Amino acid sequence: MAAIYTILVLFLAVFVAGFILLIMGAINFDVSNSEIPPGMNQPVKLRIIHIILICIAVVGKIVEKIGICSKINFVRYMQGVRTLGADQKLFIKDLCFGNVPVRIYQPKAPSSSQRRGVIFFHGGGWTLGSVDTHENLCRSLARESDSVVVSVGYRLAPEHKYPAAYEDCLNATIHFMRNIEHYGVDPARISVCGDSAGGNLAAAVSQTLAGRSDLPKLRAQILIYPHLQALDFNLPSYQQNQGVPLLFRERAAFFALQYLNGDASHMEEVLQGSHIPVDIKLNYMKWVSADNIPEKFKARGYKPHVLLDCPTAVYETMKRFCEPSLCPLLAEDAVIQQLPESFILTCEYDVLRDDGLLYKKRLEDNGVRVTWYHLEDGFHGIISFSNSDWMSFSSGERGLNNIVNFLKSL
Repeated sequence: MAAIYTILVLFLAVFVAGFILLIMGAINFDVSNSEIPPGMNQPVKLRIIHIILICIAVVGKIVEKIGICSKINFVRYMQGVRTLGADQKLFIKDLCFGNVPVRIYQPKAPSSSQRRGVIFFHGGGWTLGSVDTHENLCRSLARESDSVVVSVGYRLAPEHKYPAAYEDCLNATIHFMRNIEHYGVDPARISVCGDSAGGNLAAAVSQTLAGRSDLPKLRAQILIYPHLQALDFNLPSYQQNQGVPLLFRERAAFFALQYLNGDASHMEEVLQGSHIPVDIKLNYMKWVSADNIPEKFKARGYKPHVLLDCPTAVYETMKRFCEPSLCPLLAEDAVIQQLPESFILTCEYDVLRDDGLLYKKRLEDNGVRVTWYHLEDGFHGIISFSNSDWMSFSSGERGLNNIVNFLKSL
């Protein structure tokens, strides 16, 4: 019996040691392939958070291998583990707008007039994130700007491919607009807001509603480091920040493909730029081009990318990347001209920086008023850590304060 016990203990020790070595090896590989440039806000804290996220991903792979659950469901579960208690200043309620789950944040303090309404779409590459992961941010927006915030729990890829997320966000927005009287919101002060993939969804919803005469006009769109195009993954910001946490260049392409059709088999073509025919890319270069990026944003290095031919079979699976409801940067001028006042936040150390800069130019060229705030020391995802105890970043707090001040000005 003692011998069996000894063998079991040794087996467990070997298993635990192997598990730890596997995680340490994965951490070492990911960290060695990442870069935290000089000038980033609180780099040590960012590195710690990055390592925690790597550990979650590695454990997710292990539980998937042994058949407990899929990696993506494990990561989603871990993201939503932290729960917040009641808020002394807000009424918080989970509802459904049709088939779309939402969480509504309403200030408790009485108001002498109708409040602003903010419809929020969370980030997470269309595959991760939830109303829970962005609970802190939505509470902050509601409290600090004295607004009614509606956070939309749209369907996620790859289980639900494009246009599922877009349709959920659009339908939730329309439902809110048509039932505005129940929430004490001024119909003339409704805005859409989103971060990362949520910024994509906010821009797409805003474009779709721009020509609707049967609904209130949106007062503003607030786009926080939005992902707005999938034609060119070789813009200056993609080259400069390809290995900068928390969003690598390859991951940005992977997420876009997961949302498009749940198939990342053509990721190499997407990264090379050989997924869209040259003639189509040339047509869109008036909007998606490094030539439209101010020279100061190329100072950290940029090498012009050679246009490559696209196999017909590849394009057939990628052609929906040319649809504005998936890539809002490609909308026609006639649509852009009708868009509401806009706030765009970009971060210097973010692969999506140039998407925001290009959209800013398009909006301004078409006479749309834009408030732009650039975090010189910021990275992708920094706003979602705001008011999160030790995980908060001073740069992110500045960004959130500017968003709140913009909302208050409406």
